[in-house]
Amino acid sequence: MSMGSLFGTDGIRGIANKYPITPEVALLIGRSVAAVLAKNSKVRIVIGKDTRLSGDMIETALASGICAIGGDAYMAGVLPTPAVACLAVSGGFDAGIVVSASHNPFYDNGIKLFDHEGFKLPEETENAVERHVLESGCSLVPASHDRVGAIRQLPDSQSRYVDFLVGGGLNQNGFAGLHVILDCSNGATFRLAPEVFSRLGARITTLFDRPNGKNINENCGSQHIETLRQTVIESNANIGLAFDGDGDRLIAVDEKGNTVTGDQILAVCAKFMKASGKLKNNLVVSTVMSNLGLKKVLAQLDIGHLIADVGDRNVLAMMRAHDAIIGGEDSGHVIFLDRHTSGDGILTGIRLIETMIASGQPLSELTGIMTVYPQVLKNVPIREKTDIFQIPEIAGRIHDIEKMLNNQGRVLVRYSGTQPLCRVMVEGADEQVIDDYSQQIVDIIQEKIGENR
Repeated sequence: MSMGSLFGTDGIRGIANKYPITPEVALLIGRSVAAVLAKNSKVRIVIGKDTRLSGDMIETALASGICAIGGDAYMAGVLPTPAVACLAVSGGFDAGIVVSASHNPFYDNGIKLFDHEGFKLPEETENAVERHVLESGCSLVPASHDRVGAIRQLPDSQSRYVDFLVGGGLNQNGFAGLHVILDCSNGATFRLAPEVFSRLGARITTLFDRPNGKNINENCGSQHIETLRQTVIESNANIGLAFDGDGDRLIAVDEKGNTVTGDQILAVCAKFMKASGKLKNNLVVSTVMSNLGLKKVLAQLDIGHLIADVGDRNVLAMMRAHDAIIGGEDSGHVIFLDRHTSGDGILTGIRLIETMIASGQPLSELTGIMTVYPQVLKNVPIREKTDIFQIPEIAGRIHDIEKMLNNQGRVLVRYSGTQPLCRVMVEGADEQVIDDYSQQIVDIIQEKIGENR
C-alpha cells in the first residue's frame, strides 16, 4: 500500500470501492483502531453509518478488523454522526466510528473516528492508526483463535439518542403550536429528526425521508434548500430545518423563506445566551471563513470573538482551550459544548427554536441583528504551493484591494488542505465590486503559479 496521508480534516473520504474507501482498507482501519486503543484490555467500539449504498460494505469490514484484534464491534445502524459520538460516551465505549461522507453525493463514503469522550480522535492517535494502515498492519498481532471478538447489535441506539435530545429541550410539548418543516436529506436523520420534533410538540412536515441508498443529499439537505424554502412559504410554517447527510450540520429557513446560515445561527444563539446569563466566558468561536457581518454584530453585542482555522476540529480545539461553549462554521456546523461534544444539526435546530420561543420573535426578526456581507469564493488550480506572500505581485495586489475595501470588507487567500487549489475569498458590501476584485487576484495567481501557465 502506497504511503501518503489518509486522514483529512474530517476523517477519511473518497469514492466508495476505490482506495482508500475499500473493504481492504476498512478492515485495516478496524484492526488498527482496536490495536491502538486496546492497552491490555478488551476494546469495545460502536459503529454507526448514514444511508449510503456502500455503508454496509465498509461497516462490516471495519467490524471484522476490530474482531480480528480481539475487540467487540457494536453495530448501531443508521444514525447521525453526533449520535455515535454521544453513544461512545454514554455506552462506555473505547471509540466510535461513523461510516459517512457527510454532504457528499452517494457514490462517496468516509470513515470518522471518535474517542471515548465523544471528541474527534486526537491527532496522535489518528497518526498511529494511519501508520499501521499504510504499513498494511504488519506490526499488528492478531488475536488467538479463542480470543477473537464478537459483532453485537445495539437495537436501542436510536431511542437512546432521541431521549438525549428531547431531554435537553424545553419540555415534552415546549414546541406546541409551531409548524416545523424538516428536510432530512434522505440521510441519517430520516427517522430520528421527525421523532424528536414530534415529541417536543411541534407539528411537522417531513421532506426527503425516504432513503434508497443513492438519493442521499440529492437536490436536498443543507446544500440544496430550494424545496424546503418553497414548502415553508406555501405552508406558512414557522421555520424550516435542513440537515446534511450525516446530520452534523444545519441550515435553516425563516418563515419568509430566507436562508439562515451557520454564522447567523451563532449570532442569534449567542445574543440570547448572553441575555439569559448562559454565555460562558462571553465568548464565541468561528472560523476564518465566517462572514464579516458576524464579527460586526458580536462587537456590537460586546461578545468576545475568537477565530479558528477552517474545520470543526479546529473550532472545537479553540473552544476547549478557551472554555467557550458555542462555536461553529458558516456551513452549519454549530457546537454547543454545554450540551454535546460534536456539531449536531438536530440539537442546533432545537436551540434555535428555543430562542424563538423565549424571545417571542419570528426567526426573520432574530436574524435581523446581522448584516450578511456578500462573499465571492473562487478556486485557482495551481502547480505548486509557494508562500503566496513571498510573491511580490500577488502580495501587492492583495494589499491594494484590502486598501480599497477600507475596513468594509476583507480578502482571504489560502491553499486547500486536500487539493492543488488556491482559494480566493473577497467579501464586501457590493457584490459586483468584490467579484471584480477577486478576479484580479485570481488572474495574478494564475499568471504566477497557475497549473496551466
